[in-house]
Amino acid sequence: MKKILLLLLFFLSSPLFAQNDDKLFERLISVDLKDGVKQEGVLSLKNQTSKPTRLVVILPGYPSVVRPVVENNVMTSSQLTGNFLIRARRHLIDNQIATLIVDCPSNSGAKCESFYQASLQRHEDVVKLVLEVKKLNPTIQQIWLIGTSMGTISSAFMPTYQPSIYAGTIHTATITEPYAKNSYRELGDFDYKKITIPQFFIHHREDPCPITTYSGAQSIANKYKLPLITVEGGGEFKGDACKAFTQHGFAGREKEVMSVVKEIINTGKITNHVINH
Repeated sequence: MKKILLLLLFFLSSPLFAQNDDKLFERLISVDLKDGVKQEGVLSLKNQTSKPTRLVVILPGYPSVVRPVVENNVMTSSQLTGNFLIRARRHLIDNQIATLIVDCPSNSGAKCESFYQASLQRHEDVVKLVLEVKKLNPTIQQIWLIGTSMGTISSAFMPTYQPSIYAGTIHTATITEPYAKNSYRELGDFDYKKITIPQFFIHHREDPCPITTYSGAQSIANKYKLPLITVEGGGEFKGDACKAFTQHGFAGREKEVMSVVKEIINTGKITNHVINH
């Protein structure tokens, strides 16, 4: 009997059991746009009985096309599983905070074009998805936007169209060099003063991507007097400079970054401008 109890205690404390216990409750949300086009997203809750008060709308990076597969209330696969915001969402979600991973419409092809991400249409399509989520979860009181890399086109433009919908917006690894390599000209000379809700920048000091430079993030934050949270360190970096597992994607600092994001969403402010441990 003693041996059985010891084995049971070992099992309960094992990493495998902890992972299963930490599993999110997820569902695919879909709304019809027009001409048979669908707008989809993945709603992630702490558990099936959660009554969140805040919804964080996740706007992932390049190519911003997710195409998620949800089975048995778990997102089992997608085209962007490695994306920083998608892989780190579990560090953000709790009984008060839910997330909504936003896909590009079903007719977008392999890339969610930057002109669309900057458009009023993008805002309207995402709002339809958000309203569907709120029907299912009427306890939601605040909607926050968070974008990363290419997704910061949306996190910048969307709140300019109907700011009353959103409580705030967070730009991570934001596009700072929109004319480099003829990349994302929609953000060229973008006036961040047009965003009238609270906004925050989170950027790695050693971001190696030539279109998301740290010096550029500093310039934007200084020019518009906006808060910049600087991330340092991390580890196990791999892949191309603008991919998700370099400093650009906050590899090795996911939990710490999401802790700051959670503070922003819960309080509307930050207490620490540097993440280095």
